[in-house]
Amino acid sequence: MQTINKIEILGRIGMEPRISTAGTSQIARFSVATNEVFRDRTGTIKEDTTWHNVAVWQGKTISSFDGLRKGVWVHIVGRIRNAKYKDSQGDDKFFSEVVATQIKVCDPQEAC
Repeated sequence: MQTINKIEILGRIGMEPRISTAGTSQIARFSVATNEVFRDRTGTIKEDTTWHNVAVWQGKTISSFDGLRKGVWVHIVGRIRNAKYKDSQGDDKFFSEVVATQIKVCDPQEAC
């Protein structure tokens, strides 16, 4: 049986993308905010924001980073990657990020 690791998010870019080079490829890293609106137990409307770390590799499926900037709506399809690194004190640190395989800059007035 095959496993599936797929995520799809639609939200706003929360920071200017940081673009770096790895070999002959470029990587853009940025955060995307998604929101959920709900009523709590008292009936008060609340909004919960979740921030997603995103990594976009330029190459086979993504040709350029044109249009990626803070505040822009994006539709992203990709997979979740969990990683570990050692900080300057030698302690293990863990993080998760969405590795995008598809990305589309959206017009908030139209369906994306």
